[in-house]
Amino acid sequence: MEDIIFLSRLQFAITTVYHFLFVPLTIGLGLFIAIWETMAYRSGNSDDERVSRFWGRLFLLNFAAGVVTGIVLEFQFGMNWAEYSRFVGDVFGVPLALEALLAFFIESTFLGLWMFGRNILPRGIHLMCIWLVVAASCVSALWILIANSFMQNPVGFVFNNGRAEMVDFWALASNPYFLHQFPHVLAASVCTAAFFILGISAWKIKQDSNDTHLFERTFKFALFMGFIGVVAVALSGHLQGQSVAKLQPMKMAAMENLKETADPAPLSILPGIEIPALLSVMVHNKSSGEVKGIEELQKVFEARYGLGNYVPPVWISYFSFRAMVGSSLAMMFFVFYGIFWFVILKKKMHGKILMLMTAGISLPYLANTTGWLIAETGRQPWIVYGYMPTDKAVSAGISSGNVIFSLIAFTIVYMILAVITFLFMRREVIRGCVERRITGKNPAITA
Repeated sequence: MEDIIFLSRLQFAITTVYHFLFVPLTIGLGLFIAIWETMAYRSGNSDDERVSRFWGRLFLLNFAAGVVTGIVLEFQFGMNWAEYSRFVGDVFGVPLALEALLAFFIESTFLGLWMFGRNILPRGIHLMCIWLVVAASCVSALWILIANSFMQNPVGFVFNNGRAEMVDFWALASNPYFLHQFPHVLAASVCTAAFFILGISAWKIKQDSNDTHLFERTFKFALFMGFIGVVAVALSGHLQGQSVAKLQPMKMAAMENLKETADPAPLSILPGIEIPALLSVMVHNKSSGEVKGIEELQKVFEARYGLGNYVPPVWISYFSFRAMVGSSLAMMFFVFYGIFWFVILKKKMHGKILMLMTAGISLPYLANTTGWLIAETGRQPWIVYGYMPTDKAVSAGISSGNVIFSLIAFTIVYMILAVITFLFMRREVIRGCVERRITGKNPAITA
């Protein structure tokens, strides 16, 4: 049974992390395109329209890959986690259904209208379509995070016949964990899109092609987007950290590998390197304040829930937190350096710096991935915090062979999908913002 639990968790981790590579870029890049499309609408400048078309093609590729991976992700609730679905289906299913009916369908419908309705729809209606795509993508994230927040901090339900049944939808929608998690995800999405645009623009600028002047504009705009994003990530991350310390103290202790309760509590930079009292400052906004350690919390949990191991995988939480913060600091450095050198001093970026910024596309993806690892592994051993252990949530009728087969199949398909998506995006980036000859009866459909 332990093999089935481990394999099921591994499969869900792989599919979740892979799907979440596409989600933040969908939210953030959609916002960028909507802003640029608005500029094109107001100015009537063909260059602005070329820019929105270029990033729109990359957006569509990213959106398509995200849809495929998201469908597989939801199927696993019935495949590998049937006991979990039975236990919380009446609560968890509501936001998932609303996400599909009220968000995804709107998003995909108006994305199609925006992509293929250019030169057919009135310009104002066409512009409205992309803004509806942005709004729907944010609403989609909202419902998914409401569902996830119930797993982190269960509220608004009662037990009936061994199952959780929702009695207060507003409590679910105003979950304190969600109220801090949602703005943090939106800020991370802005960062992801900013560095995606920044990295591709830097590469195109270094190539010195015919459309370099357009990518210099997107490069500058991405710097300001990145500035807003990194500041918002830092502020929302601070608030979410305080929420975690209050709602899930064991997760906070694992993130810092804090074995013993301390007041004031030091912040660990790396093993053996600490800054005195800084953790207390982060949690309590003052230099004094108790932060409970792993050993005391383990005793509290044993007294509350019975004998067992309630300590999450400490090394994953500890090093993931440092990777997340480190990549965020690197993004902050790139943004401030770029604004100072390229915008304020108005000097051309050095070729090596441009290549570093191209490589910097990976930074927000690293931060997003490690952030989700902290959120999900730090909650263990609970799948519904305080109510349902993960080992009680797995499906009863599956075998290790079933899970291994689907795990290998999903991994192979995802690898193929990653290669195809990368090659299509690479082709579009190489083509750049060039004008294309429009063929056929429909002038909105490009070659």
